[in-house]
Amino acid sequence: MKLVSACLLGIRCSWTGDSHTNSKVMKLAQRELLIPVCPEQLGGLPTPRERHEIQGGDGNDVLDNKSRVINSKGVDMTTQFVRGAGETLNIARLYGASAFIGRSGSPSCGCGKIYDGSFSGRLKSGDGIAAALLQRNGIRLISEEHFSEPRSARYPL
Repeated sequence: MKLVSACLLGIRCSWTGDSHTNSKVMKLAQRELLIPVCPEQLGGLPTPRERHEIQGGDGNDVLDNKSRVINSKGVDMTTQFVRGAGETLNIARLYGASAFIGRSGSPSCGCGKIYDGSFSGRLKSGDGIAAALLQRNGIRLISEEHFSEPRSARYPL
């Protein structure tokens, strides 16, 4: 069982109110059950919403209370992002998820890359908050950028 950023499955939940449908993820959904999650919505944020970035670190730093999540208006939204990460972990545990396919760049779902906190569109290495919490709890992270379709049903991802 895998969790997946809901926007990758065509659900219009991104900060702009759009989706980021990924054709490879959609093909996988035809063969196995994927659980869509949007940690930002689970944390109580609306869609659409202001743009958010992690300032001074990554998701692990936020979980360790060393960094904050700030929106484009300068408002600290860390509490909502941490709450959403916790709810995402609850869903992962409920369904016995072993992996998470996350949206690159997201302050919640980013796996390996997130925006650098300057709101300039620059990426840096790091994981989003939900991704970091899932990984801390033994769930494998798969970035949408590094996701590859299984070659056959015999050898699923």
